Amino acid sequence: MSTPHESALDPKTHARLLAASTATLTTVMFKRGFRNVFMQNVHPLNPASARFVAPAFTLRYIPAREDLDPLNAFEDRAHPQRVAVEECPAGHVLVMDSRGDAQAASSGNLLVTRLMKRGCAAVITDGGFRDSPEIAALPFPAYHQRASAPTNLIRHHAVDLQRPIACGGVSVYPGDVLMGDAEGVVVIPRHLADAVAEEAYRQTMYEDWVNERIIAGDGLFGLYPLLDEDKKTAYAAWTLAQQSRYPHL
Repeated sequence: MSTPHESALDPKTHARLLAASTATLTTVMFKRGFRNVFMQNVHPLNPASARFVAPAFTLRYIPAREDLDPLNAFEDRAHPQRVAVEECPAGHVLVMDSRGDAQAASSGNLLVTRLMKRGCAAVITDGGFRDSPEIAALPFPAYHQRASAPTNLIRHHAVDLQRPIACGGVSVYPGDVLMGDAEGVVVIPRHLADAVAEEAYRQTMYEDWVNERIIAGDGLFGLYPLLDEDKKTAYAAWTLAQQSRYPHL
């Protein structure tokens, strides 16, 4: 297992990302040339408990093989799936590459509950979870493609941890910063996280103001994007009065 050097995420960066949305973050990443950062067909089981920001801890599955994946495979304490659940660090998100295959579960309620109790931030698979109603009831961010009752050994062979993987069609490297909300999950390369967080926070502030102006009856032109000088002046004045509302500037 390879663990790259990983500096701690700055608390301000964490707070800024947590205040943003995946929609805003995909736009900020697009400005930097990144088009493929939003996981496809990966959905929160409980949208009310979906929001998180965390570094990635990765687990990779390949297709199962009958001679290697009998039901007693889990008796091996070195089984990578069980090791992942016991070693994913607190504050990290366990991300599973299940090749987009939800014909059998990537994990189930007992393992997800163990992650939650160990202080992990979230769990993600581009396959499916079994015991999905129980997982959906947890106050814990969990994302999958769809429910899948069969045990993972039918379709998945866990091979390694902390390697680059694909999840939902997006590359995920160990230590990448993931942000999730009720809409889905965005992947941000670790070295970009601070700058992306700052821009996304300011963009969130601006869009909050735009929303207020639209509710008040303003039209889009000159407002979104902000082009009119009088509207720029109005926005600048508004921002000065928002220090308590946006403490992480």
